[in-house]
Amino acid sequence: MIAIGTRGSKLALYQANKIKDILQANYPDTKFEIKIIVTKGDIILDVPLSKIGDKGLFTKEIELELVNGSIDLAVHSLKDLPTVFPQGTMLGGVLERADSRDCLITKDGRTLNQLTANDKIATSSLRRKAALLAYNPEFQIVEIRGNVDTRLRKMDEGHCDAMVMAAAGIQRLGFGNRISQLLDTQIIMPAPGQGAIAVEIRDNDPFIRQLIEGINHIDTFLATQAEREFLRLLEGGCQIPIGCQAVLENESMRLTGFLSDTEGKTVFKETVKGLKNNGLQLAEELAQIVVAKGGKAILDDIFKSQRL
Repeated sequence: MIAIGTRGSKLALYQANKIKDILQANYPDTKFEIKIIVTKGDIILDVPLSKIGDKGLFTKEIELELVNGSIDLAVHSLKDLPTVFPQGTMLGGVLERADSRDCLITKDGRTLNQLTANDKIATSSLRRKAALLAYNPEFQIVEIRGNVDTRLRKMDEGHCDAMVMAAAGIQRLGFGNRISQLLDTQIIMPAPGQGAIAVEIRDNDPFIRQLIEGINHIDTFLATQAEREFLRLLEGGCQIPIGCQAVLENESMRLTGFLSDTEGKTVFKETVKGLKNNGLQLAEELAQIVVAKGGKAILDDIFKSQRL
């Protein structure tokens, strides 16, 4: 029996079951089961993500069970995975990415350019907050936490007039009809790895490694590897407004990075191009450009404020 570890939210279980179904179809003689694990991020729901300051907020407890052997692989939203893995674990593979964009959900179907300073827009992400304020400094941004169902209910009950969330999660749960607008990446740059389902494994388990390599989507792996390297080089997490998107076409990659202060007043958005197999080098080049153009001052200010 192969044990698959996951969080217990509807979206997490959708993702884990998707992995389970693919593995079961590919390896019919092997049995797979799902084990639900509660993470710190599932328990602390009254504090903004940026204030908790834990890069493994939605993964650490699952990774501990992976390391101690009580599960054999772990399924995550790739954007939740820290860029540095705990000793003994590694990224085994990713499924083909869904829509990587963010989406706007409004009570009355309005789009972003129809919202005003009187509307409350909810998000738990500093990246989304900064991009929204860069788009319109008059926007009222309010905090929201919880799973998709909870957030939709909070909006319907009056907590906010609109929300921004990852489109892939909304679509996976069958709430696509609630989406008012898919937001162009020129408005909000996606988080590194957004839209991709990841499988984390032990680095000393060749059997599981071979299973997951058999379902890994190479182009998604290459694209998200470059995005996550950009994040790693800038030491980003929930506390820094960072976005990145790799677009692959044939053998080439176009990698765009976004870095902002927390209020969206100073924004850096740069693009590099090269071969898709050189994603790590492209990420390094992109990070150096962003830092050289003034990004270092933003990072220093944010790190300094976090230490106070």
